Amino acid sequence: MKASAFLYPWDVLGDPDAPARIADLGAGQVTLACAYHSTRAVTPRHPRHRIVTAEHAAVLYPPDELAWQGRELRPYPAGAWAPGDAYGEAAEALAGAGLDVHSWVVLAHNSRLGAEHPGTSVVNAYGDRYPWAPCIAQPRVRAYLVALAAEAAVRPGACGTELESCGWYGLAHLHGHDKIAGVALDDIAEYLMSLCFCASCERGYGEIGLDAGELRVRVREALEPVWRGGAVRASGAELRAGTLEFRTRVARELQEAVVTAVRGRARAGFRVLLHADPRPERCGANVGVEPAHILGVADGVVVPCAGGTELLEPFAARGPSGAVIAANFTVVSGMGGRPAALAEDAARAAALGATELRLYHAGLASGADLEAVRKSGALG
Repeated sequence: MKASAFLYPWDVLGDPDAPARIADLGAGQVTLACAYHSTRAVTPRHPRHRIVTAEHAAVLYPPDELAWQGRELRPYPAGAWAPGDAYGEAAEALAGAGLDVHSWVVLAHNSRLGAEHPGTSVVNAYGDRYPWAPCIAQPRVRAYLVALAAEAAVRPGACGTELESCGWYGLAHLHGHDKIAGVALDDIAEYLMSLCFCASCERGYGEIGLDAGELRVRVREALEPVWRGGAVRASGAELRAGTLEFRTRVARELQEAVVTAVRGRARAGFRVLLHADPRPERCGANVGVEPAHILGVADGVVVPCAGGTELLEPFAARGPSGAVIAANFTVVSGMGGRPAALAEDAARAAALGATELRLYHAGLASGADLEAVRKSGALG
């Protein structure tokens, strides 16, 4: 199967051996970060550094100042971790090694946006804001995300794009110094803690016959046993079912608008994929979708497979012929990946309908992990 390795521009810039090293893996394609959230990343082989700290969500290229002029919400340029056109320079170097380059664009995940524009954030049933999670029901947020996708996805030399967080973000977040694991949340509890109660969402609940004030109370009541160490009340499942109609509609509208905007700027043959989960209630980097719908909108999906390959089958069962279903495997052993077992995992994924592989993450992987990927035989 065709495979693509995830990379950051800082994995390549300043390391003249990086493009050949990636090409030698046999993947043939790179998914290169172009608009990304804050992170702290290791660079195990770079000749100049070992740790890169991206201090805030940013575009890793110079944004079009004229296009963003006068807009309240706009992308942030990167700092020293990705100066100038870091994406463009890295993409050119990778293409020079014979690799196809696709842009990797993170959308509804931006802590700096939430800090500077707190009204854009998801607000839970207790009134707590999630600054990392822009609320996609808000028209100004949706307009910003659509414009960002259209600009970031179609960078010079990109053959396609992969859109991450193109939907709802919620409670779950790899936050620095996270201290929320003391109370275990099952899927329903996490969903309820991810429900938004900003003004836009409250209006949306009203449109489907739900009183937002009453809904807040019912969500808190359903969650109350959880904080005492018990299970979410049975009413939690009912609340999830009752609110999912609105949230699914909002996510679909965003995804349709984003894909349309990207295609409007792209050349013929440009592929648009979404990082996706076949369970519509899911939030986060791999957004919850209805498989038949999203495969009728985008050219395909990138499906998380670090915990197993079972999420592939719903897409394969409902996707049209030619849809891309990429199985995303972690190949960093320190992050729970199994690089030596990639061939075995790939075969299992193919049996469930996967058409391509994704390797997360060639820049973060140790030399031993990359050698294990090569020796696995998965990439030919």
